[in-house]
Amino acid sequence: MNEAKEALRSIEQKYKLFQQQQFTFVAALEHCRENAHDKIRPIASIEQVQSYMEHYCTNSTDRRILLMFLDICTELSRLCQRFETLHAGTPVTNNFLDKCKTLVSQSNDLSSLRAKYPHDVVNHLSCDEARNHYGGVVSLIPIILDLMKEWIAHSEKLPRKALQHVSGPATPGPPAAPVPSARATGTRARVTEQPCRQLTKGSLKPGGADQGCSKPPWRPPGGKL
Repeated sequence: MNEAKEALRSIEQKYKLFQQQQFTFVAALEHCRENAHDKIRPIASIEQVQSYMEHYCTNSTDRRILLMFLDICTELSRLCQRFETLHAGTPVTNNFLDKCKTLVSQSNDLSSLRAKYPHDVVNHLSCDEARNHYGGVVSLIPIILDLMKEWIAHSEKLPRKALQHVSGPATPGPPAAPVPSARATGTRARVTEQPCRQLTKGSLKPGGADQGCSKPPWRPPGGKL
């Protein structure tokens, strides 16, 4: 869990740098939309940003900021996968994680997303930009970060057993170790007891000599010779 929290903090630091360049990001998208003659559609998916960068980006500044956005989205996607390995999940944590996985999907429609207070990314856009073009794409990362923080906050309240259950192959090993040991002990007990039962039966049967024993049956002192 600590490694996941550290990875999330690292992404947050990268996002802070990106957020300081929001105007550059929006300008880069605007240039790409002009080059693509695509001024009507809003920016509706990560896949669309990827396509703009690959086919309609004409300068290094625009390319750098678009790459920064896409890299953060990729890291968020990987962190979702890491979260899945930490524990089996509860209805609450699974709900947060499912939303994250949907949002980081390349083709998910993000045009209707709007980050709310305390985030101010939408407020830095004009009304037309926020409503019709960039409100969703600038809201994507802060919304995912909030969901991931919620996932961690709820996960940390779970019992230690729940966190260890899926944390790695070595965790379930120790509890399972006594089981084969107990079985081995039981096997030895059965092997030891089996001859004892046979010996007891043989000693109590009056016809013990008929079973192939070479020695005569034992007789108490003072008995008939």
